[in-house]
Amino acid sequence: MTEDVNIHVHGHAGHLSLNRPKALHALTLDMCHAISAALTDWADDEAVQAIILDHAEGRGFCAGGDINLLRNSALNDGGKSGREFFHDEYQLNHQMFEYEKPIVAFMDGITMGGGVGIAMPCKYRVATENTRFAMPETGIGLFPDVGGGWHLSRLGGRLGQFLALTGARLDGAECVWAGIATHYLDPADLAEAKSRIAAGHEPGQVLSALAKTPPAARLESNEAAIKKHFASDRYEDILASLEADDSEWAAKELATLRTKSPQTCKVALRQLKESEQLDSFADNMRMEYRIASRVLTRPDFSEGVRAVIVDKTNDPKWDPATPEGVSEELLDQIFAPLPADEEWRPL
Repeated sequence: MTEDVNIHVHGHAGHLSLNRPKALHALTLDMCHAISAALTDWADDEAVQAIILDHAEGRGFCAGGDINLLRNSALNDGGKSGREFFHDEYQLNHQMFEYEKPIVAFMDGITMGGGVGIAMPCKYRVATENTRFAMPETGIGLFPDVGGGWHLSRLGGRLGQFLALTGARLDGAECVWAGIATHYLDPADLAEAKSRIAAGHEPGQVLSALAKTPPAARLESNEAAIKKHFASDRYEDILASLEADDSEWAAKELATLRTKSPQTCKVALRQLKESEQLDSFADNMRMEYRIASRVLTRPDFSEGVRAVIVDKTNDPKWDPATPEGVSEELLDQIFAPLPADEEWRPL
């Protein structure tokens, strides 16, 4: 058991509260294991009717996964411990996706990367004015994993491709508009919502009763531009489309894309295209584990983490340096099946 997750039963609710405030509740392997074990226990406990997933003190909800562990693994053990982390984190994502009892994620704060991975499989996803949702992985040479391929490819309107490539941050209102969140609550009402769920009331009814109408979604005004410019699954087409548009919005998004890893932008586009065709979340996680196993030890990941997170110089030297340098052969290698005994498996 780990102190980084508070695990309790309150009345009829199992309660998982992420408790790593100094790291914005970023997930460690121990946290993934603890959450998974609790969900396994509660699955057969008739007294537990629903699961509450939130964060304890400080800003939350969950800022991602254990990036430092992953980088150390890439640099020092050939990716071995990093692959173990991805494997078991993805097992948790899948376990939550398939879980029979309703899980309510309270995304009251930063919800990025690994935090998206544990929020999106939940039946109910509560946004507030504090919610900041993003999949910013292309900026550190990673890709929108933890089920991102599945969730983003199903948003429609090419919004998922836009979020995957740019790492754009959405507020709570935008999350509701995009279908990422199911309800919008005032932060002052969260405790009441949790208390009613613990008392045995049906979570959907509780949330609907307390829900507020969110403000207008800023993103909605860019809906047509996103659909137009991010229409292609070829990264070069997207860049060319933005270049041909003299609007301020297009210039801003183009400048953002110029800072991202060309390799992982191309990986993300193929990932979402392939994921959209898959029939099961398990198949998606198998594909993402293959990608993660390769991308982890490619140059861009450790370099991206160095530039953005460790040194904070924001000057990554990507390899390949240009979209044209990322060949189809390289992408084929990244997506190729692993040896049978190394493939990802559900719990």
